Amino acid sequence: MFMKIAQMIDHTYLKPEATRDDILRLAEEAKQYQFASVVVNPVWVSTVSEVLRGTPVKVCTVIGFPLGASTSSVKVFETRDAIEHGAQEVDMVIDVGALKGRDDERVEQDIRSVVDAAKGKALVKVIIETALLTDEEKERACRLAVKAGADFVKTSTGFASSGAKVEDVALMRKVVGSDIGVKASGGIRTYEQALSMIEAGATRIGTSNGVAIAKEAQLREKE
Repeated sequence: MFMKIAQMIDHTYLKPEATRDDILRLAEEAKQYQFASVVVNPVWVSTVSEVLRGTPVKVCTVIGFPLGASTSSVKVFETRDAIEHGAQEVDMVIDVGALKGRDDERVEQDIRSVVDAAKGKALVKVIIETALLTDEEKERACRLAVKAGADFVKTSTGFASSGAKVEDVALMRKVVGSDIGVKASGGIRTYEQALSMIEAGATRIGTSNGVAIAKEAQLREKE
């Protein structure tokens, strides 16, 4: 279980005050525990890419973060720039206002523009920001992400009023089926929380507390 959970963790540090030392520590921890990826703001992609070169840990960054209110052309530029500097995965934020305004065509095209920019070069996770949505909107966002060719749907940025909830993960998994991933992110700090998200259907866990979760999983395995 330790290895299973560790390899599902996106080890994350997206605070604006992050220093180079913080980011280097994050990358080294990811190497030590063999996490799925390291998630950093775009300015740190090249730094993390150098540290993780030759390891199975992926470099991930965020696009249109945290509001999703950038234009699609800006999101495309961010995606291409991140890939050029070593990103292998990108977590993009949808246009939340367009979704709530029922402009589904705009939402789908926004996602598709990033998917097309990343195609063959980076995996795309779509952050729908569940805390701001009704269940109907969550379902619609997931369907649009699938239609646009995304690899994952993701609960949260971690910057909204609340983060991942088990019921949202279960709903998202039900909508997208088994074809694409579901990432639970936002407020996941314990082994028990991570496990509950996985049991609900999550295939990735976004957290800044990955080391503590991995250590707890390791302890449980020895019991």
